[in-house]
Amino acid sequence: LWSWLNPWYGAWRLASRLFGTRDHGAWRLPGWVGCWPAVILFFAFAWFELIDPAPDDPGRLALAAGLYWLFSFLAMLAFGYRDWSRSGEFLTVFFSMVARFAVAERNQDGRLGLCWPGAKLLTAQPLPASGIAFLLLALSSVSFDGLSKTFFWLGLFGINPLEFPGRTALIGSGTCGLILTFALLAAVFLLAVRLGQRLAGSDHTLGQAAGLLVWSIVPIALAYHVAHYLTALLVDGQYALAALSDPLALGWNLFGTADMQIEAGIVAGADSAWWLWNIQAGAIILGHVLAVLVAHGFAWRLHPQPSRAALSQFPLTLLMIAYTVFGLWLLATPTVG
Repeated sequence: LWSWLNPWYGAWRLASRLFGTRDHGAWRLPGWVGCWPAVILFFAFAWFELIDPAPDDPGRLALAAGLYWLFSFLAMLAFGYRDWSRSGEFLTVFFSMVARFAVAERNQDGRLGLCWPGAKLLTAQPLPASGIAFLLLALSSVSFDGLSKTFFWLGLFGINPLEFPGRTALIGSGTCGLILTFALLAAVFLLAVRLGQRLAGSDHTLGQAAGLLVWSIVPIALAYHVAHYLTALLVDGQYALAALSDPLALGWNLFGTADMQIEAGIVAGADSAWWLWNIQAGAIILGHVLAVLVAHGFAWRLHPQPSRAALSQFPLTLLMIAYTVFGLWLLATPTVG
């Protein structure tokens, strides 16, 4: 779906025909670059969403989105559409990784068919260090988004959550927290993989094992995004439907939704809270169960012997259980906002 919705492809094709540029652009990205540009840009996006004082201000958001579109478009002209999409455009990198969890795929005849969720993950090749960092950042950023709103986090800095001073007062602590959450998750993940390799007596390098096993993060990251942003989708999605009928604020009503009433109460009340919490908790638990299954499949690729494969998974399974508990705690603990 992203290949159809991608906002750069049409403009790039038009510009490449007008200027006679080739697909690989004027310059080529060195192989060692990997997707590090996407990691940096994804971090910038996460910082803007989670730390910036007013990321949802229409003018501020439009300026940021416009500048990112222009930057990516110029990079695609310079380095080629495909090369930059694979290395620097973080949305394309993210969706290409998540697409391996899809329930549909094209067969050899080009026809769509159904497949088990995560089945295409098991055929993936080991990711380089930049790919490992990208997936871990995708999970750590949404985890910090939940953590940063808790009474526990605010209490660490002596802030009374009932007298929340606003995001401006938390820029420094939020930036440090975003970085430290990523660093902590990366360190614990690599430690779990390393311990698993030692328990199994593996001769694979840490990079090879981590590059494969990090794919098991995909269902967890998806589950956290679903659980964390479900309420925002239910409310803000209504605003999006209204704006769809009048995208330029010119008084249009193209689809009859411009004057629709926003039902914020859809996420309020005891019944709504019960349903939402159970859906969110179910998503987190299901994501971790699928992650364990995917990780076990990769363990068999690394260690064909069943006993060694099981031993190698023990530390990573403990990490996933701990992260499940952490995710459920984020759903249950009091938050601001």
